[in-house]
Amino acid sequence: MSFFKNVRNALSPDLPETWLVLDQVDQLSSMLAQSYEQPVAIFKHSVSCGISNMAKFQLENGWDIPEDQLAFYYLDLLSYLSISNEIAARLKVVHQSPQLILVENGEVVFHTSHHGVHLSGLKKAMETLNQDHA
Repeated sequence: MSFFKNVRNALSPDLPETWLVLDQVDQLSSMLAQSYEQPVAIFKHSVSCGISNMAKFQLENGWDIPEDQLAFYYLDLLSYLSISNEIAARLKVVHQSPQLILVENGEVVFHTSHHGVHLSGLKKAMETLNQDHA
């Protein structure tokens, strides 16, 4: 496990190991560049919101998406609202909470919010991407 994952796990021990913590606005450029190599997802989570906590649970429950198929970024909105605002500006997606955004080749290919955030929806969006590339 890399040094950064060790630090991330120490700061956010309740997240699945493959989730990456988005906590620097500078990460956005590299994340968007990464989306040309593999799909990237951003989960914007408000730790004080019951709907957001349920969405997080829905994503975590049964999480089995390998790192080589999806780079999954977790954003704590209460701590990093400015990053969420930058995501909205760069990707032209209105800020919601909770929110799940799937990016490929620098473009939003799927997004949902509130009760629509769950693992099965993310997997279905990824399957659609795979079918489009077949």
